Amino acid sequence: MLALPAAASTGSDLLTTLTPGLLDLAGVVLTALIGLAAVRFQRWTGIQIEARHREALHSAIMTAARVAVARGLTRDVATEFVAAYVRASVPDALKRLSPSAETLDALVRSKLLEVAGH
Repeated sequence: MLALPAAASTGSDLLTTLTPGLLDLAGVVLTALIGLAAVRFQRWTGIQIEARHREALHSAIMTAARVAVARGLTRDVATEFVAAYVRASVPDALKRLSPSAETLDALVRSKLLEVAGH
């Protein structure tokens, strides 16, 4: 019977010795998990912000394209009108997405054709 309390005492001493190390390990793991969650949240919010800017850009192009077609503007004049409208109405979206001039021009011409076809 004397061996039992000695064994219990040794287990308790071992636990007491390991506790600071286990707490440090738990802290490192928790910090890593928080860091991973923060990175994923930033990616997700970045994607959401980009989607809102893309939607605003497309909406502005469509609005101006409808006006240009309703006014009967020629293709070149309509393209410039839509591009100017977009630069004035959604500058933040253009800044965030930073499409090349060729990409924006192609998008504008595509939306003009789409609106004219309806």
